[in-house]
Amino acid sequence: MASTRRDDLLRALPYARRYARALTGSQPRGDLLVAESLREMLAATDNAMMPRYGLYHWVTRRFDAGISTLPSLVGGLSNKQRQLLLLTALEEVSIEDASGIVSLPLADAQSQLGDARERLRASAATDVLIIEDEPIIAMDIEELVEGCGHKVVGVASTEADAVRLAQATKPGLILADINLGLGGDGTSAVSRILKHHYAPVIFVTAYPERLLTGEAVEPAFVITKPFEPLTLAIATYQAVSGGVDLR
Repeated sequence: MASTRRDDLLRALPYARRYARALTGSQPRGDLLVAESLREMLAATDNAMMPRYGLYHWVTRRFDAGISTLPSLVGGLSNKQRQLLLLTALEEVSIEDASGIVSLPLADAQSQLGDARERLRASAATDVLIIEDEPIIAMDIEELVEGCGHKVVGVASTEADAVRLAQATKPGLILADINLGLGGDGTSAVSRILKHHYAPVIFVTAYPERLLTGEAVEPAFVITKPFEPLTLAIATYQAVSGGVDLR
């Protein structure tokens, strides 16, 4: 039984890291939050939730206790609203389970989530550079980005194109695929861009657990393919309105 629980926790760690990094806007702060939360969770006796949701709960609990240096209200959303948005859209948790994770009655959680979604529609817009080598996927992402109220200033299919377009357009946000096929690597393109122009970055990948290993410098914002429009809206809101340095 102990071995099974340990294995479940190991599988849950990449997703807890993604949640914590999106919540704090930083890889170091997010990973520290997960490490401290995991220690508290293992020492506690009230672990009725399954490991993945339990880890979300302890991350949320420790964040609320003040380990984060972010203000309590970011971009017009309260911390509880951001937590609910990230859990239900980014982590694909039901509102019923999310309410328990953030320690809110279901009715209150539903009300706050509804209000948060309304506020997303009025969030600040920015110029977005898309790095994606699949034309159809790039078109879909472009449509979603514009639907979130942002302006797409360029679509790059290769690493070289991405660097060139970033230098020319100075985007306020970069949305990058990891694998660009023969066109190079999305993480390498972003690394080159950030040497000369800083902008928040959202990575998209079909295999987030491969990116969230904790073994190297990693992004604060990671979206799993395929993703829903709301997921992108929340990620762009967090990246643009969070006001944190992701470097």
